[in-house]
Amino acid sequence: MGTTNSQPSAAVRLDKWLWAARCFKTRSLASAACSAGHVKVNGAAGKAAKPVRVDDEIVVRTPVGDRILVVVGLSERRGPASVARELYKDLTPPRPPKQVEAPVFERERGLGRPSKRDRRKMEKLRGGEY
Repeated sequence: MGTTNSQPSAAVRLDKWLWAARCFKTRSLASAACSAGHVKVNGAAGKAAKPVRVDDEIVVRTPVGDRILVVVGLSERRGPASVARELYKDLTPPRPPKQVEAPVFERERGLGRPSKRDRRKMEKLRGGEY
């Protein structure tokens, strides 16, 4: 029952496949994500009982961003992560690098207004011209 198949006629429930591919920690979380509309199969809403076949494209919404997966293998059983990675091909584009924010320059209270020299130092610290 829990075999890995690559036959085109074979199919597995969407929630079972998402659980086996380790997209979700539990099958009930996978089912809840399907019910909430966070999973799409070939561009259509993916309900938990929808059959998944090889070469289907699945888009899963996660807190980090959307994951785009193409089904390569089928399984109803959850196994080790190394086996789970063989069930799909990840087409998710890489995330953009984090924006580095300019450091905040804080002066001690009571020092008064910064001088022209102090202001230039603050601008240089923030990446200004000086």
